[in-house]
Amino acid sequence: MNIEIEVCIDNLESLHNALAGGANRIELCSSLALGGLTPSFGIMKQAARISSVPVYAMIRPRQGDFIFDNDDVMCMLDDIEACSNAGLDGVVLGVLAPNGSIDMPKMQLLADKAHSLKLGITFHRAIDQSSDYQAALEQTISLGCERILTSGLAVNAEQGIDVLAAMVKQADGRIDIMAGAGVNAENGREILKHTGVQALHLSGKSTRPSLMTQASQAQMGNDDVDDYLIPVTNAAKIQELTASLNE
Repeated sequence: MNIEIEVCIDNLESLHNALAGGANRIELCSSLALGGLTPSFGIMKQAARISSVPVYAMIRPRQGDFIFDNDDVMCMLDDIEACSNAGLDGVVLGVLAPNGSIDMPKMQLLADKAHSLKLGITFHRAIDQSSDYQAALEQTISLGCERILTSGLAVNAEQGIDVLAAMVKQADGRIDIMAGAGVNAENGREILKHTGVQALHLSGKSTRPSLMTQASQAQMGNDDVDDYLIPVTNAAKIQELTASLNE
């Protein structure tokens, strides 16, 4: 089955694991626990050196909603240029207006910058917070995006199957629809069967224990975050999804 498997990661250990698991494309982020933010220039450069598959970097300057002011947009433009300088293949982004429509003037600026640098564009799950996904889909096509990452406006892609199928039908081959959020080996085949999406997106997340032998009571962040558990992509979870699709 010729389906793309995109794996989102926020560290280089996960990049190695995603490649070992059979990922076809990488979404490179920082802070996946916050939904994914822009990675550093250093991790971009090293990911480009390591990866044997295309790498697209998240362009999102902060957590929270997708309403970005002019300072944010200037930052995003610079980060898009950094992606090109680092040798990456594309960017992942989305900007909304307060009423839930795509902020087309700002998106056009960002898309034009990416196109000028020959970077591909994925419009991310901002579409799942849009007020009219059908209009948003047409606007995304007009911006020259390659694909839309979406859960079908639901909590996860499995629950968003009906909208995902409607998106694929509306897109009619003009843009790829990639299903993401809660995708795994147990539901991936059913999502494909009922929607016709061209790609699946997942993190394959797991954790591993820290290599620290010296314990400390000092807390580096929020109290509910264990500094001695490292979030990483599990290669086996990516392999299991791929195997399930080939059954």
